[in-house]
Amino acid sequence: MPSVTIKRNVLLRSIVTEKLRKELAEELQSAADEVEQRVQQLDFQTRAYITDLQRTNLQQAMAVRKQVEAEKHRQQELRDALLERKAQVEVLEDGAEVVRGTLESFVEVNVGDNLEEILGGVEIVTKDDIVVEIRQRQSTDEPEESVTQIIEDVRSQSG
Repeated sequence: MPSVTIKRNVLLRSIVTEKLRKELAEELQSAADEVEQRVQQLDFQTRAYITDLQRTNLQQAMAVRKQVEAEKHRQQELRDALLERKAQVEVLEDGAEVVRGTLESFVEVNVGDNLEEILGGVEIVTKDDIVVEIRQRQSTDEPEESVTQIIEDVRSQSG
């Protein structure tokens, strides 16, 4: 019988424990610190340039300063959002489940299979990094934004 192997998303969930709260809080604080460091670097790197530019072209210097201030403001908002998320993590109740991210797996599809069920996906549930359950998800709705994804997004913007 013909079949095909396809890739599907696997949702990674973790049960909240003291260890998880501590790990997530440290990751969020580290990401916030990285953002703060970028703001300071931006400020340091552009200060001399803008000062020199003011001597030759005041309008251009003002435009550059405005762009730098806008970027600093965006980075500071990002840092504030990370710190807010950290505060939310610190009050999570033991036993609650949080989405940590998405993985991928391969699944074989055969004639007669229920594609919605197969693509509905799988969830892996962990507690302190130990898999405690693997379950079939009931819907293909997009998962809520994960703490891990937020941190990874912040780190990828560091260019």
